[in-house]
Amino acid sequence: MITDPIGDFLARIRNAQQRKKDYLEVPHTKMLESISNILKDENFIESVEVVEAEPQSTLVVKLRYVDDKPVIRDLVRVSKPGVRKYRGYREISPVKNGQGISIFSTPRGVVTGDEALKNKIGGEYLCYIY
Repeated sequence: MITDPIGDFLARIRNAQQRKKDYLEVPHTKMLESISNILKDENFIESVEVVEAEPQSTLVVKLRYVDDKPVIRDLVRVSKPGVRKYRGYREISPVKNGQGISIFSTPRGVVTGDEALKNKIGGEYLCYIY
């Protein structure tokens, strides 16, 4: 049983990119689907697909490469199951001078740091990606 599905998801992306895999499969959850959709909208990954299966659905994530190098340079988990990190909208800052994105779990769903700042909502600081 996985105790930190988001941390596991980020590690799987990191490992798949090191092995130059085209895609990866992870167990489907709404949170991972939301994070994947944000990564797709921000052009860090190619596509996301939910494959329905009997015991549990699977999330298939197609990774994106440019000139045979992964688009995602680093993924960092900020809030962990043992130590949750929360930020108010005034505390949200750009990632790598605007070259990366931060992802927050807010009362209005999972959003990027820019969206949270624009809508003036804070939440749990899940991770940042650049």
